[in-house]
Amino acid sequence: MSTQVVTKPQVSYLTQLLDRVRESQPTIDRPWLAQLRDRAEAWTRELAIPTTRDEDWRFTDLSPLLELDFKTAEAIELPENMASELTLPETKDTRLVFVNGVFSKARSSVKGLPEGAIVGNLGDPRLEDLKSYLGQQPGSQEVFTALNTASLTDAAIVWIPKGKIVETPIQLLFVSAPQETPTISQSRCLVVAEANSSVTFVQQFVSTTIGCPDAGNRPYLTNAVTEIFVGDNAEVNHTYLQREGGAAFHIAKTAVSQAKDSRYTCNAIGLGAKLSRHNLEVFQTGTGTQTTLDGLAMLSGEQTADTHSAIVLDRPHGSADQLHKCIIDGKAHAVFNGRIFVSKAAQMTNANQLNQNLLLSPKGRVNTKPQLEIIADNVKCSHGATVSQLEADEVFYLQSRGLDKTQSENLLVDAFAFDILQRLPIASLRKMLSQCVSCRTYTA
Repeated sequence: MSTQVVTKPQVSYLTQLLDRVRESQPTIDRPWLAQLRDRAEAWTRELAIPTTRDEDWRFTDLSPLLELDFKTAEAIELPENMASELTLPETKDTRLVFVNGVFSKARSSVKGLPEGAIVGNLGDPRLEDLKSYLGQQPGSQEVFTALNTASLTDAAIVWIPKGKIVETPIQLLFVSAPQETPTISQSRCLVVAEANSSVTFVQQFVSTTIGCPDAGNRPYLTNAVTEIFVGDNAEVNHTYLQREGGAAFHIAKTAVSQAKDSRYTCNAIGLGAKLSRHNLEVFQTGTGTQTTLDGLAMLSGEQTADTHSAIVLDRPHGSADQLHKCIIDGKAHAVFNGRIFVSKAAQMTNANQLNQNLLLSPKGRVNTKPQLEIIADNVKCSHGATVSQLEADEVFYLQSRGLDKTQSENLLVDAFAFDILQRLPIASLRKMLSQCVSCRTYTA
C-alpha cells in the first residue's frame, strides 16, 4: 500500500473543487444516502490530489488538473438523432443515457427485460435495498472514489434478481458535453447480479459538441465509479469503452466482488482523453470463482493512458486470466500496473497475467509492471510483459504481396489487437472498434 504525499496546494485544490461541486447540488432526501455522502466528504477533505511522488501515480502526472478550476457541468438534453447514433443496434431497447452526469429519461429505453429485473436510476421506486451495496466496495476512501461519493446525487442501476437470464445486452451511455469553461461530471454505476443470474452490459463514455462547436479543445473531467456485485453462480460480462474528447481527463474506478462459483469478464477498451486512468479491482470472496480481464489501450499524439488493476484471490479453486495490450503512436505514454494477490487460503488456484505493448513511434513510452504476490503454496501462476515494434521483415513481406507500407503496417496493428476485439460480446462494437484500429482513429 502506497503512502500519499500531501501538500497544501493539493489539499486546498481538492477542498475548493468539492465545495464548488456541493454548492450546485440538490438536497438529498434519503437519510442513509446523505450519511454516505457526508462520510465521504469528511474523507475527501483529509486527502489530496496525488502527485508523481505517490507510488501508484509515479508515472502519471496530474498537475495539469491543478491549473483548471472545474465546475459542475450543466444538464443538457441530448438530441434524439444523436442518441440514436450513439446507441448500439443490439441495445436500442435496453439503454440508459446520462448527459453530464444527469439521467435522461427521454433518451433511455428499457424494454423486454425478464420479470423482476431493474434497469434504471436512483429515482426508480422499485429500488429499495441499495444501502447494502452503494458505496460498500473496498477502496471507498481512495481520493477520486471518495470525491465521487461525496458528490453522489444519482446513479445508473442494473439489478438482476435470482435465476434471471438477461438475453439482450444493456448499454449504459455516459455523454459529456464540454462547455466554454472547464467542467466536471461524476457518473456512478451499480450492478447487482444475484445468484444464478446472467447479464451483459456495455459502459460507454463519449463526448459531444452540443452548445460548444469547439468542444474538442475544451478540457473537462469525468470522474466515474462503478461497483459490481456478482452473486453465487452468477455471470457478468462487462465491456468498458472510453472514447472521451481529445482535451478530456478521464479517471475511473471499477470495483468488483465475486461470490462462490461466479464468473466475471471485463473487456476494457481505452481510446480517447488527453489523460485517462482506470483502476480495476476484483475481489474473489467465494470458492471456484473465475475472473477474466481483457484490455486494449490505443494511443496517439500526446495521450496518456494508465491502467492499474488488482485481482485478489482469497478462496480455493479460483482462476484469473488477464491480457492487456497497448498500441502507442506519436508521443503517447502507456502505463500498466497489474497486481495479482493470492492469499494463503487460496489454494489450488490458477492465475495468468500478460501485458503486451506495440510501439509505433520512437517517441512513444511504456511503463509496465505486472506483479504476482503469492502466499499459498499449491497454485499455478505466471506473469510477463513485452514491448516491441513492428517487424521490418513482416512489413516487407506484406509489401511484396502488393500492399503499400501504410496498408502493411495497419494490417499488422489490426492483427495485434484482434485477439482482444474478437472477445467482445457485441458484433456491432467489434466492427466499429476494428475500423478504429485499422484507420488509427483513436480519439473521439
